[in-house]
Amino acid sequence: MSVAEKKQITILGIDPGSHTTGYGIINSDTRNAELILIGTIYTEKYDDHYDRLCKIYDEVLEIINMYKPDVLAIEAPFFGKNVQSMLKLGRAQGMAIAAALSKKIPIQEYSPKKVKQSITGNGNAAKEQVAAMLCQILKTNALPKQLDATDGLAVAMCHHFSLLGLQNTTTKYSGWEAFAKANANKIIKK
Repeated sequence: MSVAEKKQITILGIDPGSHTTGYGIINSDTRNAELILIGTIYTEKYDDHYDRLCKIYDEVLEIINMYKPDVLAIEAPFFGKNVQSMLKLGRAQGMAIAAALSKKIPIQEYSPKKVKQSITGNGNAAKEQVAAMLCQILKTNALPKQLDATDGLAVAMCHHFSLLGLQNTTTKYSGWEAFAKANANKIIKK
């Protein structure tokens, strides 16, 4: 059975970073998302960049083996001014992707702007706004304070909304209320 045919899928969302990689896992059905796990992979204690990459690969693989996600949703690297930082970020992303590929898990990439827009209605939203909106969407106050972790969860939720057909790359919303109002026929409230 393909991912598209399943009624409920498990989505692993990852916000890659060479020092800190955030992740979130949700179960997604045809309407709702349920938070399963949220966390952070820290690699700062390793001086060698390659040891950091190995840690990311090992930790993501362990999460995959434990929670058996149906898809990996990952934030795509953005173009910055610092080429070295971008290279390290791309390598961290590559290790997470390699872990998923080793288990034949499909991968979907989302730009940082698309992730923020899907959660807040604003592609330029601050990380704090994304975290606050996730608390409202998932009806929880139990999210960790680490913004890398909530960013990983945001990527998973972005994929969930994409599956529901709630993302529209041409329409800009002033906030979550405007987004919810425009998509009211697609959202079921508990």
